[in-house]
This record gives sequence, C-alpha cells and structure tokens, in this order.
Amino acid sequence: MAKVATTKNTIKKNTIRDMKQLGTYKEEYDQIIDVYSDICEQYFKAVKDFKDGGEQYEVPTGTGSMKKSAIVSTMEQLRKDIITYSDRLCLNPKSNQNTIVEAPNKSSLADVLSKFG
Repeated sequence: MAKVATTKNTIKKNTIRDMKQLGTYKEEYDQIIDVYSDICEQYFKAVKDFKDGGEQYEVPTGTGSMKKSAIVSTMEQLRKDIITYSDRLCLNPKSNQNTIVEAPNKSSLADVLSKFG
C-alpha cells in the first residue's frame, strides 16, 4: 500500500499535481488549495491521535451516560470539510464529471503556423 501524504506541503504539492493532470488547476486556486491542505493535515493528525488513544468512540458524561468522543466529532467535521473543499477543487469523481475544462488559448502566431503543418 502506498504511503499517504500527511504533511501540509506534501498534500498541497500532490493536490496541485492531481489538478494539473485533471486539467482543473489555475494559479488563482492556490489559496483554497492551501486551506484544503491544512484541513487534510489536521484530519490525518486527528486520526493518528484517535488510534494512539485506543480508538475510543464514546466517553462517559458527568451523569453516567455515554457521548461521542471529541476526537470522533472532530474527525467527522474535518471529513465534511474535506469533501466540501475537494468538490470545489474538482478532486472527486462527482464534481469532476460536471467540470468543463477550458482549453488553453493558442496564440495567433501558433494558430497561423499550425495551418502550414
């Protein structure tokens, strides 16, 4: 199994690479890619903390009942945020199938020269 990128810089670099391969990357998206990368890094840290903490799904309350642990709630919210951002960046199949990729503009000179070849 391939190692999952878990640092913000690696996640950002891989996200840009993936978007370029999909034809959806624009330099103007770097700020939102930065936020997405930060959220992903937070999620991977939360998962590690959850596993290191014995994967405790529920914790007792002061009244003796059980409630969802804070780390599980955090992971759930981060997953939702990751899905939202990955939709905006066209990184998942559903959002990508609805995306129209613009062809890069050819220069006038390239257009004229292509008619001779």
